[in-house]
Amino acid sequence: MPRFKHYNYDQDSMVVINYQEQLQPGTFEHAVHYLIEHKLDLSVFHPKYRNDDTGRLAYDPAILLKIILFAYSKGITSSREIQWCCETNIIFKALSCDTVPHFTTLAKFVSQHADEIEELFEQILLVCHEQGLLGNELFAIDGCKMSSDAAKEWSGTFKELGEKRDKLKRLIRHHLHEHHERDEAETEAELDRDIRRAKTVLSLDESLKKVDRFLKTNSPRMGQGKRPKEVKSNITDNESGKMTTSKGTIQGYNGVATVDKKHQVIIDAQAFGEGQEHHTLKPVLETVQRRYKKLGIADNIYQTGAIVTADTGFANEANMQYLHEQQINGYIPDNRFRSRDPKFAQQKDKYGKRHQNLPDKGWKGTLAASEFQFDPVKLTCICPSGQALTYRGQREALNGKIRVHFVGRLLQCRHCPKKHECMQNPASANHRNGSGRQVSFTVENKRAPNYTDWMKHRVDSQQGKTIYGHRMSVVEPVFGNIGSNKRLNRFSLRSKKKVQGQWQLYCLVHNIEKLANYGQLAA
Repeated sequence: MPRFKHYNYDQDSMVVINYQEQLQPGTFEHAVHYLIEHKLDLSVFHPKYRNDDTGRLAYDPAILLKIILFAYSKGITSSREIQWCCETNIIFKALSCDTVPHFTTLAKFVSQHADEIEELFEQILLVCHEQGLLGNELFAIDGCKMSSDAAKEWSGTFKELGEKRDKLKRLIRHHLHEHHERDEAETEAELDRDIRRAKTVLSLDESLKKVDRFLKTNSPRMGQGKRPKEVKSNITDNESGKMTTSKGTIQGYNGVATVDKKHQVIIDAQAFGEGQEHHTLKPVLETVQRRYKKLGIADNIYQTGAIVTADTGFANEANMQYLHEQQINGYIPDNRFRSRDPKFAQQKDKYGKRHQNLPDKGWKGTLAASEFQFDPVKLTCICPSGQALTYRGQREALNGKIRVHFVGRLLQCRHCPKKHECMQNPASANHRNGSGRQVSFTVENKRAPNYTDWMKHRVDSQQGKTIYGHRMSVVEPVFGNIGSNKRLNRFSLRSKKKVQGQWQLYCLVHNIEKLANYGQLAA
């Protein structure tokens, strides 16, 4: 019979550990430790501490930063889990010098030091510049929409929120009426029912007060489009926005990052509470220019020949005008960029249409506008059945083009034999409040060349195609690293300032990784 060594789990053992030896050169934890101890000035955190003469000793911001940055690098965002790691994980113990900050201390540090985190972001960027990690030749800009700590169920226009308030009042009155209509509880089941109804009324009353307080203390939130209109407000976090993504509608923020091409270092990170990216380009570019001047890298980085590129979400006439007037070497295509490129002519035939597996929403194909005879000189339109449509005026689109609108006469469309293939809803022509077929055309010769045309010429050139081809390879791996490797799929805070602080912390983690991999950090 084989013999084995004896094992006894009921025994004590003392293990001698040197914390410094756990932080091996070349690792992320060593890079964090070295940068905080030797490169970063953490005095920016000191003004918020008020224990110079009295009060308890505070945790050193250096310790808290090391713990949080290392936790984020491992995809850990929960403050409670970070506290548990400080108790059980040897690397966390080494970074914290065997201290265990309470989870509330860790959470407050992240949420209350947004300005200080931005200062650290700039310090790390300066270190990257000193280490030669910035090329300053091409900057790629993109955004990533993520939900935050705000419920989309509590969003709506002021009219919708007012209707929600009225509905809550009706529900409360209904439950109170039901309670008064019934006699006092006689059985245990009836007593449980009354208790549940009382809890329901209290919950509805709290929700009612919440909505009513918001409507009385806030004003309607307006969009930033060419024609400003009211957008949905949110009671939980009114700085967040309701956004449509490929995974559905979310309530959150758009984390925009500007990435340098050479080593994919993030040079700017901002959070915006709107889904559309048009209005984010100008503040991002201005922030980059101001930061480079502050750090002494360049007085005007865009005058040194630096190229700026972004996807079609950032393209509109105002942004193109801004790039032209500021003499910024930008390449931002419009949404028809690929349709003009012969290289993509057979793409749909080869790979199929985009979103081809989406569920059918009942939208049927109709006779195209090209089937109608449009005269741009006389401003007349003849339908495929030979009937003249009514001229309804013209409007300037957001891209500067003029759109001419026509609508079919009601009686003509009602008795037209082609109405079922011409109209989405043929029944709309059968009643007096309906309408006939509507169609519009673009009048190209009615406008002067604009800044969008200038950008089209730049992007469609061979040089423009080459430059824009670098965009995806520069910025998309950054979001892949933060989203997949660091597991950032939502912001855990409320308000734009706090969310931006958390977003910059994750971007700090990314940049520190670049320093650990490509920089020269002393052992």
